[in-house]
Amino acid sequence: MGIGGIGIWQLIIILVIVVMLFGTKKLRTLGSDLGGALKGFKTAMKDDDAKDSDDDEVAVKKVADSTTMKSEKSDDKA
Repeated sequence: MGIGGIGIWQLIIILVIVVMLFGTKKLRTLGSDLGGALKGFKTAMKDDDAKDSDDDEVAVKKVADSTTMKSEKSDDKA
């Protein structure tokens, strides 16, 4: 038994029917388009994660700067 009760022979028959309907050239084009879309998605996710980490670093630096400024102002008043 294969995946979900489908055996290897059923998968081969489905594959042959799909190739006969669409042809190998169209399937190859579809595969490369799908691969390109996945690659673009991964790149966008990495860029977004990098942007988020950069934003977090900037926010931490701003908080650190503001606390330093507050402590300097309180030192000046004392």
